[in-house]
Amino acid sequence: MIGDSEVEEVYRRLAEAMPGRTRNAKGPKGQPDAFRSCISCILSAQSLDRNTAAATMALFALARRPEAMLALDDEAIAKAIKPCGLYNMKTKNIRKFCKALIEEHGGVVPDTREGLMSLPGIGRKCADIVMSFTFGADVIAVDTHVHRVSGRIGLTEAKTADKTAQQLEERSPDWAMRDGHFWLIQFGKKVCRARVPKCDICVVSDICETGPIGRETDS
Repeated sequence: MIGDSEVEEVYRRLAEAMPGRTRNAKGPKGQPDAFRSCISCILSAQSLDRNTAAATMALFALARRPEAMLALDDEAIAKAIKPCGLYNMKTKNIRKFCKALIEEHGGVVPDTREGLMSLPGIGRKCADIVMSFTFGADVIAVDTHVHRVSGRIGLTEAKTADKTAQQLEERSPDWAMRDGHFWLIQFGKKVCRARVPKCDICVVSDICETGPIGRETDS
């Protein structure tokens, strides 16, 4: 991994090059409240964004609160969320999530990582995304882009997204926690792409632990 001073420099450069958190930044998949954000996260597992969007739209047309969701039978939920795949398993997770939310939290989604992760179907990634987008907490949520970029640069050396999130929390300066997710994800989409990263225009290429990757590596 790169040194602590280099970590700060990476964030400084990304802060200058990337827009960060914008005014129109919305909760997971654009959902307007914490409950629907959590359900959307559950549905997004191993699903393309467009398929998750179709599934959430169909499901929330039937129910938008945990009590109403539990009133639906399994067949109705599964049919609505079929576009996102793994619909039988996700139907069970949705029911378990709603039941626990009502019984343990009075139907109110908790605003802490510990509280969110105590609910069925909510892991570290979903918890951090909901905390960041829905509750405005200063956490760096780790998706595929953030995980890849952090490892390539040398901000982390973790094999899993959860470990990457833990290392980023430990190594990132306080001032970078609010927008860190946004800088890293924007950088991962625009520059440090999975295939054919644009090392020639990278603002941290001289710090990056991997160094210029080159076109032939990811092709």
